[in-house]
Amino acid sequence: MDRTKRLILGRALRSDALRETLLYKRIALPVFASDPLSSVAYAPGEVLLILSIAGVSAYHHSAWITGAIILLMVTVVASYRQTVHAYPNGGGAYAVASSNFGRRAGLTVGGALLVDYVLTVAVSVSAGVDNLGSAVAFVEDNEVLCALAVIALLMLMNLRGVKESGTLFAIPTYAFVFAVLATVAWGAFKALVLGDTMRAETAGYEIVAEQTNLSAFAMGFLLLRAFSSGCAALTGVEAISNGVPAFREPKGRNAAGTLAIMGTLAATMFLGVMTLALHTDVRMAEDPARDLLINGEPAGSGYHQDPVIAQVGEAVLGSGSVPFFFLAAATALVLFLAANTAYNGFPVLGSILAQDRYLPRQLHTRGDRLAFSNGIAFLTVLAALLVVAFKANVNQLIQLYIVGVFVSFTFSQSGMVRHWNRLLAGERDRAARARMHRARALNGFGAALCALVLVIVLITKFSHGAWVSLVGMAGFYAVMTGIRRHYDRVAAELALDIPEERLSMRPSQVHAVVLVSKIHKPTLRALAYAKLLRADSLVAVTIAIDPDEARRLKTEWRHRHIDVPLKVLEAPYREITHPFVAFVKELRRAHPDDVVSVVIPEYVVGHWYEALLHNQSALRLKARLLLTPGVTVTSVPWQLDSAEAARERARRRHELRAPGAVRRGAGHWIHRS
Repeated sequence: MDRTKRLILGRALRSDALRETLLYKRIALPVFASDPLSSVAYAPGEVLLILSIAGVSAYHHSAWITGAIILLMVTVVASYRQTVHAYPNGGGAYAVASSNFGRRAGLTVGGALLVDYVLTVAVSVSAGVDNLGSAVAFVEDNEVLCALAVIALLMLMNLRGVKESGTLFAIPTYAFVFAVLATVAWGAFKALVLGDTMRAETAGYEIVAEQTNLSAFAMGFLLLRAFSSGCAALTGVEAISNGVPAFREPKGRNAAGTLAIMGTLAATMFLGVMTLALHTDVRMAEDPARDLLINGEPAGSGYHQDPVIAQVGEAVLGSGSVPFFFLAAATALVLFLAANTAYNGFPVLGSILAQDRYLPRQLHTRGDRLAFSNGIAFLTVLAALLVVAFKANVNQLIQLYIVGVFVSFTFSQSGMVRHWNRLLAGERDRAARARMHRARALNGFGAALCALVLVIVLITKFSHGAWVSLVGMAGFYAVMTGIRRHYDRVAAELALDIPEERLSMRPSQVHAVVLVSKIHKPTLRALAYAKLLRADSLVAVTIAIDPDEARRLKTEWRHRHIDVPLKVLEAPYREITHPFVAFVKELRRAHPDDVVSVVIPEYVVGHWYEALLHNQSALRLKARLLLTPGVTVTSVPWQLDSAEAARERARRRHELRAPGAVRRGAGHWIHRS
């Protein structure tokens, strides 16, 4: 099993190899920016699809919509450059909102970003399958199956580590950027220099307008809806600010530089594709089978509507040409790989939330390849469920997409305004104050613009599926609040709030090893129990997964004058089981005729879902130790309050079912309950 794992994921990496996995800008760009760059493949089509409701005559409004989207994109990118400099430890909008508006705002943004990342995977993969389906019949007939296969493949590649997956994804991403820019440049040369009349395949088709003779109000609403759909081009912009820790030093400067490159490329590509789409008379319809007329007849259910970028490429490069196939292949690949933005953002954000005790602590642990493996697997499951639920339909998924994006944008930029206000209050240097005033003005403009777009998105998209995103955000908020409440309750329950003498008992003899993670009530009870075992040696052992925490534990151990020696075991691969088992085996070799008794403090919980949050490492460790000759394992339980309540409920059920319960009137209570 381990050999298969190593074959798929590669050899395990030591913790001190983390620096080697950090990214240069040339690799960070495809890792974090593939989502906003790839949105060029579907965002222009979303604008034209909405405008087609009013017929082809409404297409001329797309120029103004394109300008507004590019202005918004430039503003958001410039604003996030301020964020990565101010918060170089990552977390992006979550860190900004938490530090400036408090826990609830931070959780709201955290839930919005998690929903956005899940949707990024679902939308990107579904869009890639849709593009590939125009050329491969099998893919078109099995879209859900193909989407799930791609998601599984992305998961495996990301489990190998950020640097390896980034290197693998760099070539397709750069190929796509080159293909789009080359298409735009060649199209501009043909139109402006050669005077070539380029026509899309759909240029001669007619669109049946669903709404005609729209009032000014209705037309304004339609334009706002088209604008909000086109804002899908901004998805993924925040990923760089969340993933700043993945950059090489200087982290803030490299992240800001990558943001600038990404913003320039995304704006140029979006503007170029939209301009060529209008010049070549591309036609798009929400329901092409019914509303797209070919020679006066509806296209019918067998018609496959190609995306805007495919129609533009065919018109500029020529149908069936090598450059056209290169563009089509690069587009399909980058749409699949755009999900990689989420695979790098979601696990990092999940790790930060887990560190703050809002998500299970397992999400904070790095795997064999120094990637946040549990976060990657969690994201895969959620995205796969979404793809199955919506049958990989891009037009339905896209409606859910950008609510969470602009929630995080708005909180982030508003938080940065408060951040600059706080710094300005204590700054006296005139040059520094001038820089802060400029930065605050930029973030203030960005906050106002993003808040306006958020209102537009909620108004125009709520009934089209945006409510699902809001439900998802509320669900994440409730779950994270519940997890934090549980961890806080357990920490308070285990705190050393009574004299240590009451938790200690007289020493004894036996070879005993006590596993220690921190100093609290369960640890002291386990030590007291070990002293009763009549040991010739007694030692407490902790695993230094986090060297800083291990040093703090040693300091507190000495400060409390605990009369048991503490041994710290190094864990270069961040794994508890192997170094602890190796230590126990070495102790056995030193005392081959004795028995080693391992004492493990464990929490006893009362609910099944609490078991997911505790004792996972202890279970794995016990499974290994039970196979080691000459070793006994003892669990020293510490009942949490929820376990006491569960035991009381069980006692009551037993009493109610006992003989004579009905005669005493208890049976009536059972019937009513």
